[in-house]
Amino acid sequence: MHKTAFISQPMNGKTVERIEEERQKLKENLMEMGYEVVDSVFKDFPIADEEYKSVPLAYLAKSLDILAKCDGIAFASGWANARGCRIEHECALAYDIPILIE
Repeated sequence: MHKTAFISQPMNGKTVERIEEERQKLKENLMEMGYEVVDSVFKDFPIADEEYKSVPLAYLAKSLDILAKCDGIAFASGWANARGCRIEHECALAYDIPILIE
């Protein structure tokens, strides 16, 4: 059974290409540590939708669902300045999810 890792990364205002580029080094480090990195870049999730009163909160909810299934979490540079990443960090601490890279 593979160990899985979630990457918490600031994404607001960045293209998918930029996000993928920034997370590549973290992915490599996690794979060297024996973790499979789960995809947390939601290309198919709505940018704007009448169903959601808060689209950022919908993204965070989806992220937390994935995080709950992972063996650990890694934080990308700048995470402490991003509201969603700070919430993911607090959840990792509160629910004993190992922080692999910070």
